[in-house]
Amino acid sequence: MAVDAATHVFSRDFDSIEPEDPFVSRGRTVTETDIVAFAALTGDWHPQHADAEWATESRFGERIAHGMLVLSFALGLVDFDPARVVALRRIAKATFKAPVKIGDTIRVEGRVLTTKALDPATGLVETGWRVVNQSGRAVAVFSLEAVWRRDAGPE
Repeated sequence: MAVDAATHVFSRDFDSIEPEDPFVSRGRTVTETDIVAFAALTGDWHPQHADAEWATESRFGERIAHGMLVLSFALGLVDFDPARVVALRRIAKATFKAPVKIGDTIRVEGRVLTTKALDPATGLVETGWRVVNQSGRAVAVFSLEAVWRRDAGPE
């Protein structure tokens, strides 16, 4: 899947989106600075993320990224066209499959699951997301529902 597949799905008219339409994002390398900044913003200073010595003795053997940081990065890696995607409605069934370590590069691979008209102006698009690392291993999976403007106006 090409990186611009993400742009094609998330900037298309609602009526042109079909179940199984794929998307993929660009990649992003997770840094120590990202993890420390996220801990500072959220107040989540769990030693698995913030204490290198403690983390060495943990089941992962080193510090890892917060699961919510991984989900946040995943959302940021996909370009939602504001002329079409009105709002994110639901993130569901989030499962963390593998740790994301400092230096890992993640990207999103996904597909459209369902579409449903809500009213004359909006529709709902449910997508399945798979966040993978540089080896193609799934690190997180979830579904996301987005409210879509049905008429984005002239192109």
